[in-house]
Amino acid sequence: MHLAIGILTALIGRDKTGKGQKVAVSMQDSVLNLCRVKLRDQQRLDRVGYLEEYPQYPHGTFSDVVPRGGNAGGGGQPGWVLKCKGWETDPNAYIYFTVQGHAWEPICHALGKPEWIEDPAYKTAEARQPHIFEIFGTIEAWLADKTKFEAVDILRKFDIPCSPVLSMKELAADPSLRASGTITEVDHKARGKYLTVGSPIKFSDLTPEITGSPLLGEHSEEVLADLGYSREQIFHMKEMKVI
Repeated sequence: MHLAIGILTALIGRDKTGKGQKVAVSMQDSVLNLCRVKLRDQQRLDRVGYLEEYPQYPHGTFSDVVPRGGNAGGGGQPGWVLKCKGWETDPNAYIYFTVQGHAWEPICHALGKPEWIEDPAYKTAEARQPHIFEIFGTIEAWLADKTKFEAVDILRKFDIPCSPVLSMKELAADPSLRASGTITEVDHKARGKYLTVGSPIKFSDLTPEITGSPLLGEHSEEVLADLGYSREQIFHMKEMKVI
């Protein structure tokens, strides 16, 4: 992805300046780019010695490195993976829930805790942090009789940030992902139909064609012909079982 973006940038630059350039991307650099939030957190930790949205604050201690977050989200807002109805037997019966400042009042209404809205012990993010596990415990108790999908349907009506934790089986069957082409069914000449990912990039006037993978050697003759081999040479290769 990063390499493709770089190539497109270079092409646009060439169109504007007439000068080309090389583009190189390493896997390590690309993955580190995805860790930018944790790099930011390391610098925050170096400066003040703690990270408010991590579960270690104020219940534990911090070393000089960003701690493992476990089920917490980090990223600037307190978040946690919470059990829903059926978690005892279903390892995917969870939702991810964040306690963001703008959503605090709707969260209180959804949970049936309107008294928390003006309570000094809960009113601000700073005041809530010492009680964050109690808050998540209350949310989890509210979730006990709701499936993850039922819970999310209710919480979305309050505009509360949350999401069901989906298994790969659920993702594969998700109707919205099928409808958008993010997951698509293709044909394979030997194995029949199978699922694969479609294009994550959506266009208004273009629908990328997603096809099944070719059979081994299926296009060898076409490729060799394009490379300048004669029909006789290709026939000889087939006779010798080279292709």
